[in-house]
Amino acid sequence: MSKAQSSTPTSPKEGPGEPRTFGVTGSAGFLGSTLVDRLLAQGHRVVGLDDLSYGSRENFAQHADNPSFAFHKADVTDKAATIEILRGCEVLVHLAAHKIPRYGSALRTLEVNVEGTRNVLEAAQVRKQLGLPVHVTMASTSDVYGKSPALPFREDGDLVLGPSDVPRWAYATSKLFEEHLAFAYQQEYGITTALMRFFGAYGPRHHLSWWGGPQSVFISAILDGAQITVHGDGLQTRTFTFVEDTVRGIQACCDWAGQGCEIFNIGAPLGEITIVDFARLVHRLVREECPDLDISAEPPIVFVPYASFSERPYEDVRRRVPDPTKAREVLGFEAQVGVEEGLRRTIRWHRAAWAAAKAAEGRPALPPSEGA
Repeated sequence: MSKAQSSTPTSPKEGPGEPRTFGVTGSAGFLGSTLVDRLLAQGHRVVGLDDLSYGSRENFAQHADNPSFAFHKADVTDKAATIEILRGCEVLVHLAAHKIPRYGSALRTLEVNVEGTRNVLEAAQVRKQLGLPVHVTMASTSDVYGKSPALPFREDGDLVLGPSDVPRWAYATSKLFEEHLAFAYQQEYGITTALMRFFGAYGPRHHLSWWGGPQSVFISAILDGAQITVHGDGLQTRTFTFVEDTVRGIQACCDWAGQGCEIFNIGAPLGEITIVDFARLVHRLVREECPDLDISAEPPIVFVPYASFSERPYEDVRRRVPDPTKAREVLGFEAQVGVEEGLRRTIRWHRAAWAAAKAAEGRPALPPSEGA
């Protein structure tokens, strides 16, 4: 774990509303860095914490000279460092996480998510003991709904997870344990926490791999002129929420004036789509957004059995649709960006990032089509 590399940010100039100091874990990721942009633009101070395992300094390079922003390269599982870095922050936004162990380690997923959450809650408890204000906003996941047949998913609905010998459920289990930790810390210490169950967040700055979601892999495959890989039969459905909407939902949770601990679905309830149809949609939009590239007229989709990429058992969630009622009525939050608009904006960003990655590797990008 690296020691703190920046000092606490200084107060910003006079701006709208009362400026607060936000501590954001996972601040170099696509959600965290977009939240940092929004908070700084509003005149708040931000302390960022990230180990840069999935995030990038490029995501916040534009704030390098901003006295209201301080970044610390640190591991959220380091308790002492996390408490020290977040000590001066009245709003703690915990976004750092290790995702579904489709290819990776279930143990690492459990360790990072559980230990990191406990450390952030301990940081909140330190402020509470000192009589200082503190509000926690914490990322959970829609994956905790698991195989529940009760659609759309409500925050007070039953959660149905699969068997423990299937590693993919380690992520949902770790996030569900996070939720229980938050409720326990509220009951024991009175720490107010808003828990966010995200649904299919996507957009500029997403990771250029499966960690970034299916749209990231589909876009890269299309730009590479490669086959579009769809896992299983492709009939599993999802809803997708543009990053700007997700970040508005995060801030709405930070601004929630309630007491106690509450769970909120942060997602777009409309536009449920099968993954295979989503792949077709992404293919069409990439062709429209990149008319100078030689992209096939028909999407070259191949279906890949789950067993082909993992020797371990794997289960997918067949449908995932949020009920937005609570977030709308309590937070005043509703997603606004349609999936086609969001994907077009994402594709434009992704093409530039993809081309830069190819250049860094010394590999050519897909050549322009003849006559372009």
